[in-house]
Amino acid sequence: MSDLLAGAYLAKGTIGNVGTPGAPIATFNLVVVPSQHSVTGTVVITQAVQGPSSHIVVQVKGKIYHTGLGKITQVVSLHGQYIQSFPPPAIGAFPADFDAHLAIDDEWNGVGGFSYYQHHIENVPVASARKAELV
Repeated sequence: MSDLLAGAYLAKGTIGNVGTPGAPIATFNLVVVPSQHSVTGTVVITQAVQGPSSHIVVQVKGKIYHTGLGKITQVVSLHGQYIQSFPPPAIGAFPADFDAHLAIDDEWNGVGGFSYYQHHIENVPVASARKAELV
């Protein structure tokens, strides 16, 4: 059973133009198990502009694969759903999709993008906050 988690580690970081006023930022905390090509964790999307999309928490899962292509050594895809409120004056909520794609190096730095309800952010920096071995 312990072989299933061989090489597992925690990856933390951001996707987006950190420091740009009003830019949506996706902060990720992920458990990565390369031997299983699996990624699971949480993404928190924040935006300085107040409203229903200013703080969203999404449970995600996805895949990670090694590329063997120069500086971009890994590609990651993430998917999850969260509850999105209808914009005022409407009342109610619905399940909305979150998707992300990353092209990164071994330290989780690179480029990527993400999408969520009526927002599509492409070609933004991916920056690692920390990568720590779990096993």
